Amino acid sequence: MKKHMTKDQEFEIMKLVLDKFLWIGIVMMAFGFYKLISLSADFWYGFSVLIGGAIVMFLFTWLLVKEYHFMK
Repeated sequence: MKKHMTKDQEFEIMKLVLDKFLWIGIVMMAFGFYKLISLSADFWYGFSVLIGGAIVMFLFTWLLVKEYHFMK
């Protein structure tokens, strides 16, 4: 017989997974900021990586909040 997880357990696992994606967004933003202030790098490359990291963070934060409201 299979054991089924409760909604709270599923949500906790989802938070752990999405947390990793948020870290990816933070790393992307930090790398983009480094390239942005680096004198030898192209400004637009650093800016685009910085914006890409912000988009990744926003999307996965939105998914987490959407799922949290669904659980209530």
